[in-house]
Amino acid sequence: MLKKRDLHECHTLYSLLIDPAVSPYVRYQCQSHEEYLFLTKQLMDEEEQNTTISRTILNETGQPIGTIDLYHVVNNTGHLATWIGAPYFGKGYSQRAKSAFLTELFLEHAIETVFMKIRKQNIRSSKAAQKLPYVKLANDLYHEMYLSINAKEQIYDLYHVERSTFIESSIELHHVVAT
Repeated sequence: MLKKRDLHECHTLYSLLIDPAVSPYVRYQCQSHEEYLFLTKQLMDEEEQNTTISRTILNETGQPIGTIDLYHVVNNTGHLATWIGAPYFGKGYSQRAKSAFLTELFLEHAIETVFMKIRKQNIRSSKAAQKLPYVKLANDLYHEMYLSINAKEQIYDLYHVERSTFIESSIELHHVVAT
């Protein structure tokens, strides 16, 4: 479901990215396929420098349908950015991608805390995050960061996932499935 980024998939991803249902909520605003190629190459370079971890989200047939990134990786923390193409909305891809990516982050990269800023108007993303038992609203807990991401205008809610909470939740889920 996830793979390292590849420049060959940029054409497919860019065509999904420019959809008006997707583009307002994507971290990187691109005006052309060439600009998207350049930004993807930058992300791949940042991954080599251990400041970003970026993956392509694939559907069951191996088609690229979105991306998931951990950016601003510092002191075992980072910020999550995810987008899925509109034809794939409501099919559980975001939830499965986040679970797979967080498993990689917490078990292979020793990340301790993942932050997510979600636009208050982005109801789809807010509801998706709140469905995940390991995601917690962090506006009060990380108040300084909350104020920082809303310095110009109060448009984001801040969520976080702690490594220990995610692992506990995964163990509980596996226990429930096994019984």
